[in-house]
Parts: sequence; structure tokens; C-alpha cells
Amino acid sequence: MALRLSTAFSVVGSTHSRKPTFSLRTATSTIRMAFTPSTSKIIDSHLHVWASPQEAGKFPYAPGQEPTLPGNADFLLKCMEEAGVDGALIVQPINHKFDHSYVTSILKKYPTKFVGCCLANPADDGSGLKQFEDVVVKDGYRAVRFNPYLWPHGQKMTNEVGKAIFRRAGELNVPVGFMCMKGLNLHISEIEQLCTEFPSTPVLLDHLAFCKPPINDEEGLVFSQLLNLSRFPQVYVKFSALFRVSRAQFPYLDLSPLLSQVVSHFGANRVMWGSDFPFVVTECGYKGAKEAVHLIANEISLPSSDLEWIMGKTAAQLFQNQFAAANVSGDAV
Repeated sequence: MALRLSTAFSVVGSTHSRKPTFSLRTATSTIRMAFTPSTSKIIDSHLHVWASPQEAGKFPYAPGQEPTLPGNADFLLKCMEEAGVDGALIVQPINHKFDHSYVTSILKKYPTKFVGCCLANPADDGSGLKQFEDVVVKDGYRAVRFNPYLWPHGQKMTNEVGKAIFRRAGELNVPVGFMCMKGLNLHISEIEQLCTEFPSTPVLLDHLAFCKPPINDEEGLVFSQLLNLSRFPQVYVKFSALFRVSRAQFPYLDLSPLLSQVVSHFGANRVMWGSDFPFVVTECGYKGAKEAVHLIANEISLPSSDLEWIMGKTAAQLFQNQFAAANVSGDAV
């Protein structure tokens, strides 16, 4: 049963200094007791991959964007197999910036396991629109990420270039993901304007739109703005990168009231889980990222049917069942 908004923030006193309540062994046991195994595919809606140092000769990093963590596809596949995750949406990493060749190579090698989300190029000359169309039409990408911090200084995502890409995304049935790392309140007016002008373009809000469990009125207002975006039928929320938005340690139970409210407003069929691999590996581990959602769901007695939507059915439906043939072992080796 969903919690009322008035009581939704009663558990936010936790901080990262608190010791984790659960071990992975305890977590797994709790999940087995609380839920019957699902036959639905488990789809990770948000992760990144980049070339290993050995692959960087062929797939170079963007200047100054050399990764500090391993994030190559082979490592990802190993993590996914261990966690029982069947497919994923790969979001183009800043490490390769607008050079999509590495991610494209992975999409071509595993066409039923992965879907690609390209990175919008908001260059002043408007060349980003053609780049976007090329990776969608020629390379099969099925989503695009708007990173507002890549827009030219002083310009917004609602400028001519932003609107052109957003409009074209709707025509191609390609969802636009928004990364509001510095706060939803800084970008809410742009998101609302684009949704209003182009209602046929699906929208993804990465990482709960970076809303943490509110600890004051200002933060409560921002979270209310997130919930209010549910009035746009095209908007979906990623319950992803839990370690980034939680104020607690694994299993991030302070996010339980937020999930309850998001599901209550948007419906489980507009919410999807994401890990934020490889960053999550050094936090709670990839498998832990998946198991945390089950523990959070158990905390609010979320129906198993809702959990199935969040853990894969939403993504599978949004991306037109491209994952229908997904299997744990992959397509090509």
C-alpha cells in the first residue's frame, strides 16, 4: 500500500555513516521469502560501458575523460550473468562523448540483449540533429540523453537545437532521457515546456531526477515537482543509481517512501529499475543493485505485479519488446 505524502519522509534521518542493515546473504534470503520468482525478463534501464585500456586504441576516450573504473562490455556481461539480468539499456558514456563507435559495436554484437541510448550533441551549428538521426536510423539506437551541462554556456535545452532533436525524437518514437545531476529544480521548466510542446516524445527521468529523500521544505517541493510531472503521460521515471540518491547505505531503505509515491503517481508501468553500472560495482555491487529494489519493495508491500513492471516489463514495453528474445548467455560470443 502506498504511503501518504505527509508521512513519506519519516525515514530520512539516515546518513551514509550508518552501518548497512543487510548483508547480501540476508538480502537474498529476504527476497526469496517475500517474492515468488518472476518469469518476466529482468531489464536494467540505465548503465554505461566504455572501452578497456586495451581497446582504447580502436575506441579512444574523449580528451580528459579517461575512465577511472573498469567498464568494458565483457565485465558487464559477467556481472549481468551473476545477477540474473537479461538485458539492458546502454547509455552513451561521457568517456567517449559523441563518438558512439564502442557502444555501437556492442549493440551489433548483442542485438537482443542491449538497446542503445545515444548522447545528444547540442552544438551551436545544429550538426547534432543529423548525428542523432544517423545513430538512430543507421545504428539502431532507441533512446537519446539530454545532458543540460553540455549545452553552450547560457543556453537551455529549449533552444532551437534542443527543440529540433526533441521533436525528431518523438517522430522516431525515441525516448529522451534527462540527466538533472545538479537538481531537478534547475531544469523543471525546460522539461515541462518540451513535454507541453511535444507530447508525443517519450521522456525518461534518470535516477529519480536526482531527488534525494527530502529533509527540508525546499527539497520536499522539488520532489513534489517530480511527482507533478506524472500529469504528462509521456514521462517515465528511472528508479536507478540508488546509491546516488539515497542518504543511507545498502539496501537504501530510505528510498522506500519515494518509490511508494512515484508508483502511486506514475503507475508501476512508468517506472523502471537501473543500476548505473559500472559505478555501482564499488558501492553495493551489481547484484546488490538489483536486490536492493526487492528489499525496498518489500518494505512498502509493493505488489509483485508492480515489481515485475519496474524490474523489466516497463522497459520491454517502452522499447517495443526488443528484449523479447533476450537470454542470459547473450547473442554472440
